[in-house]
This record gives sequence, C-alpha cells and structure tokens, in this order.
Amino acid sequence: MSVLKTVTTVFGLALLGVTFSPSVKADAWNRKSVITFSGPVEIPMVHLKGWGVLPAGTYVFKILDSQSNRHIVQIFNQEQTKVYATILAIPNYRLTATDKTVITFRERPAGQPEALRAWFYPGRQWGEEFVYPKAKAIELAKDTNTPVLFTPAAIEPEVIEPIKSADEPVVVALKEAPVMAIKPTGEEVEMAEVVTPPPAEAVAAEPVEVAENTLPKTASPLPLMALFGLLALGGSFAVRAAAKHLQ
Repeated sequence: MSVLKTVTTVFGLALLGVTFSPSVKADAWNRKSVITFSGPVEIPMVHLKGWGVLPAGTYVFKILDSQSNRHIVQIFNQEQTKVYATILAIPNYRLTATDKTVITFRERPAGQPEALRAWFYPGRQWGEEFVYPKAKAIELAKDTNTPVLFTPAAIEPEVIEPIKSADEPVVVALKEAPVMAIKPTGEEVEMAEVVTPPPAEAVAAEPVEVAENTLPKTASPLPLMALFGLLALGGSFAVRAAAKHLQ
C-alpha cells in the first residue's frame, strides 16, 4: 500500500508541474507585475485616447517585445482586458534596483501628476527607463533637473484601438525609433551619456519567450488536464497490479 501511495503522489506532483510550469516561465519572460498607484500618473508614448494620465488604481505591466537594447512595455487594467499604453523602454544599469517590483517617478511641481520614469522587475539589477516624446521630455527635464530619454520620431501618441501585437506598425516604429537624451539645459546628448546597458552576461541570462500552447486561446485546458489525470490513474492501476502479483 505504501508503494501505491508513493507512486500516486509522484504522478500527482508531475501533473501539477506540467499544468503550471508554462505560466511560471511565461511570467518570467513577460515580467508581469501588478502595480497600484495612489495618485494620478502621467505615462509616455502611445496610449489610448484620453489616457495620457492614469488615475489612481491597480494596473498590470508586461513586456510585449524584448530586444537587447530596448523593450516594449504595455500597461493593462487590473483584469488584463484592456491595454492602456504601449511604451518604449531602454534597459539602464545606472538605476539602482531592489529585490522587489519597483516603479520610480519624475516628481513634478505641485498640482501636476508624477511622471513615470522606470520599472524594475525583481531579480534584475537594472531598470526599464521609459522614453518620452521630445516636447514632453524637454518639459520634464526642466521640471526635475535630470536628463530625460526621448525620441525625435513623430509617433502618434494617442490611438483609438488598443495595440495587441508586436507586429503592428506603431510598435515597429517604436522599435526602430532613434533615442537620445535631453538635459535640463535643453542640450541634446547621445543616449549613451545617460544610459549604461546591462552587462552582456546579464542579457544572455534573460529567459526566452515561451511558445504558446498549441491549443487555441479560446480552448479550455480541461481536456489536457483530463489526459494527464488518466495517465496518472493508469499508472496507479499498473502499480496496484504489480503489487498483487508480487504477493
């Protein structure tokens, strides 16, 4: 009987591993982070019309597309049913990180919302520093007395329909847009003067994108779970028969 219990437990643990491991790996790649803002926050780049400033509330941050020197970040509502913004971010090793999810801001004068600056995912020693349109970057650099990343590319800041794919033209434009930095004095400088890229070995250790399950997104995972359940049940019967044979 002890043998039967042990084997059944092993099959059960294996089933749990198969069922849940893909989602864990996916979170490691897209860096899903649940963030709550206590006040309004201004966000850069491409956002839904009327959502240039997010009200206080809970949001989900995810990586949509990842390249070695730039990332595309999206901000969702808490239920992940709506995309509010698609933002270009540059990995910056100069920013000081912690072992927890952290969002940093560029503090503004009284009466103005804080402006999103960077996002840190746990376990990474650099931040995703967000890129602003040039006009807004000039304003923020003066307000905060710090350099601000910007792109001079003319990318439409507002859209009517949410961006859902890395292949959409606006995302391709973000990935190809030149990025520079503006100083509080108004001087434009190369991005390399204010951004230090992560070490090559750190980038190489980044998790790769996990392929989606071959089932359609609308398909239920129950058939797959049932299949593994039958396999586990069949294994337990085989062990029971073997145990009786040995008696």
